[in-house]
Amino acid sequence: MRKLKNEELDRLNVSEFKQAEKSPIIVILDNIRSLNNIGSVFRTSDAFLIEKIYLCGITAQPPHNDIRKTALGSTETVDWEYHENTLNVINALKEEHVQICSIEQTTNSKMLNDFKPQSNTKYAFVFGNEVKGVAQDVVDASNMVIEIPQYGTKHSLNISVSCGVVIWDVFSKLKKPI
Repeated sequence: MRKLKNEELDRLNVSEFKQAEKSPIIVILDNIRSLNNIGSVFRTSDAFLIEKIYLCGITAQPPHNDIRKTALGSTETVDWEYHENTLNVINALKEEHVQICSIEQTTNSKMLNDFKPQSNTKYAFVFGNEVKGVAQDVVDASNMVIEIPQYGTKHSLNISVSCGVVIWDVFSKLKKPI
């Protein structure tokens, strides 16, 4: 077994990425503090051809050196917009029949392993602040809440890790017949 070189990875260039068919997945970042987390979300979103990222509230925006450090150029490929108010983004997406899914621990949340995305539906996944999580009013406005099952003592994942877990899970489910 031999490690592949970068030129063997068949990577898309920026214009090819922009023209590629995107996954029916949108990411909403609700008041994320860490610029490194934001950059990591961009990088994960690039890897799985995410349609768009909405940066909301205190979430910082590119260009910023600390975002760029972890994003590794993905701020140039993944479409994004900044909005001060997360609820305004959610309401606009709901008018477009996008299913809003907050990633949070709540009563009546659906476990990620039990979530079965529909292939003809677009989803927006909301990831919340590192300390407070997704704001309650955002949870209230969501179509559903999805929880990542956790079995240790913390029951808390870093937001960039949560984003990676959710996007990979949903992406892989959409690529397989359900």
